[in-house]
Amino acid sequence: MEPSITVFTPTFNRAYTLHLCYESLLRQTNKNFTWLIIDDGSTDGTSELVEGWRREADFSIQYIYQENQGMHGAHNTAYEHIRTELNVCIDSDDYMTDHAIEAILTYWKRHGSERYAGIAALDASPDGTVIGTRLPTGLQSATQSELYAKHGVKGDKKLVYRTELTRSSPPYPVFEGEKYCPLSYKYILIDQQQPLLLMNEVVCIVEYRTDGSSMNILKQYLRNPRGFSFFRKTAMQYALTYKDRFREAVHYVSSNLILRNRRFLAESPRRWTTLLAVPLGVALYVYLNRTKRSTVMKNG
Repeated sequence: MEPSITVFTPTFNRAYTLHLCYESLLRQTNKNFTWLIIDDGSTDGTSELVEGWRREADFSIQYIYQENQGMHGAHNTAYEHIRTELNVCIDSDDYMTDHAIEAILTYWKRHGSERYAGIAALDASPDGTVIGTRLPTGLQSATQSELYAKHGVKGDKKLVYRTELTRSSPPYPVFEGEKYCPLSYKYILIDQQQPLLLMNEVVCIVEYRTDGSSMNILKQYLRNPRGFSFFRKTAMQYALTYKDRFREAVHYVSSNLILRNRRFLAESPRRWTTLLAVPLGVALYVYLNRTKRSTVMKNG
């Protein structure tokens, strides 16, 4: 039987945690999936580790090595190679619950169709506590943007997408010298097409580590201003509320101050909102640079 879903995992020097994902896939009650590993330039023996797993696993494992491009570059590569109907990203330090694949495929078989972009499900911490809030009860579907802006959902959720949509939406831009562009860029574009089915079930266990992108977001702002500026323009354009649009404009201003881009106002899709956001954008820019200096002093 051809797999119905691809679990893809971008990884960079995470051999010490990648086994958690592998072991969780071994425990799956439904093996109708393939595991696609995008090795984003690891130098820690990841390839040898995966080769051993490929010989012993009772499910399909694909391994692709590429020069380091950052998380979004690894996602681009994954979407180019996925051929199953559905796909879901499980990060290199996360792992799936034992019934995750079975739950996803059963729910999709029962409710899924081309009217939906995929499924939104729950993440939980290792102790079983749901990350943020649960999904709204009594609501069958919503876009990711609606969940957060209109329904008060908080915290990361596990997104399962139809591969047709992840492949057809534009890839993440890769800027020279930068390694990060927010993954929500593609999710926002898919939101404009179809909603997600809501499945109030935990399918992924998440542990936020000190070397992960989530825990180093302030450094990411400073190191990847082009990626963030690009994303903020998309987020501003499609924001569902003015509050969200203004927040994105503040971040857009700060990113362009880092870039020394004097044309940021002319390039903004929401010029008046961006103009109003300048004072707070300047304040954020100052804060980011002061944080950088204090961090350097502390580590020195």
